[in-house]
Amino acid sequence: MAADPHILEELRRLRARVPQLTGALATGLDGRVLAHDTPGVEPNGMAALVETAHGAAGKLADATGQGEFRELLVRGVYGYVAAYAAGGAAVLTLLAQDRVNLGRLLLEGRRAAARIGELDDRRTTPANQTRPAREAKAAKPEPGSAPKPDPKPGPKPAATRTRTPRAPRTTTTNTNARTTTES
Repeated sequence: MAADPHILEELRRLRARVPQLTGALATGLDGRVLAHDTPGVEPNGMAALVETAHGAAGKLADATGQGEFRELLVRGVYGYVAAYAAGGAAVLTLLAQDRVNLGRLLLEGRRAAARIGELDDRRTTPANQTRPAREAKAAKPEPGSAPKPDPKPGPKPAATRTRTPRAPRTTTTNTNARTTTES
């Protein structure tokens, strides 16, 4: 399969923004290579390892109650491997030197993963994926009838957090406060 030119361009821009990157790879969750810029690293073998690591990281996050997989960071003697969820069906993997600014790596990796996820979702979703008119009419509930449950429910909504209001700040003035140091 040929590399997606838009995803490949995003990988190249990412490598320009973070000079200590030594490679970038975008893969599908099934291990297929979408695009790569990985000099000296065999992309198909790396994609298979990413698929396995993604599965293990997802199970670990789920088993510990941390939710859906977002990113994975591995530090080796010579540098880092960072993997990011990129949309619903892709993973962005970055290779970086040990001297990389880790905060910059994480920030740029997250941004690039979001863009690659959008590109991959557009690539895999047909532009004209709309329901025919009679299906749309059939899907509308009749006035006065109860709505039908969705046959494929989406992800559970996140729990709503309530915030406790902070008490107002009070300032106290000490009339006996000394303003100079006495010797």
